[in-house]
Amino acid sequence: MFSLPLRDGADLRPLETWHAEEFAAHLDRAREHIRPWVGSGFVTDGLDGARATLRRYAERQAADGARLYGIWLDGTLVGGVMFVAFDAAADTCEVGCWLEPAAEGRGLITTACRTVLDWAFTTRGVHRAEWRCRADNARSSAVAERLGMTLEGVQREAWPYGGTRYDKQNWAVLAGEWRGGA
Repeated sequence: MFSLPLRDGADLRPLETWHAEEFAAHLDRAREHIRPWVGSGFVTDGLDGARATLRRYAERQAADGARLYGIWLDGTLVGGVMFVAFDAAADTCEVGCWLEPAAEGRGLITTACRTVLDWAFTTRGVHRAEWRCRADNARSSAVAERLGMTLEGVQREAWPYGGTRYDKQNWAVLAGEWRGGA
C-alpha cells in the first residue's frame, strides 16, 4: 500500500474494502454535510452500506473504471477524492471529492486532486479530465478553477436533491493545458 503526503499531517491513500469500519465512522461525521453535493449512492448508512460502497469502487477499479482514495489527517479519515469514472479507451476521466467540515480550509482537496490528476495525465495518458458539481457549490467550483479547469457549460436543473432540481456545472481540463493545476 502507498501513502502520499499532502500537507499539514495529511496523506492520501487508497480507500479499500478493509477500511469499511473507518469509512462508516467518517460518514457518520460527514453525512449531512456532504449529502447535498455528492451522488446519492455514495452517502450510505452503517457498516454494511460503507462496505458496499467500498466494494463497488473496488470492483470498478478492477475493471479500470473508477478509483477511490482517502484523505487521512493526523491518522483520521476525513474525506477523499475519486475517479468517479475512468475510461482508458476514450482517454477520459471524471474526478470527484468530499470532505468533512473539520478538515475544510486546508487545501487538502485541491492538493489531492492535483495528485490524482497528475497521475491520470502523466502515467495513464488521459486526454481529458472532467469535474461536475452543483452550480451553487462555490467551494467545488473554486477547486475546479484552482485545478486550471474551464467551465464548459451549465446543465439546467440536472441535479435533483431533496425535491428540488439544481443546475449542474461541467468543468474540464485537457492534457495540453495541464500544468498540475498551477
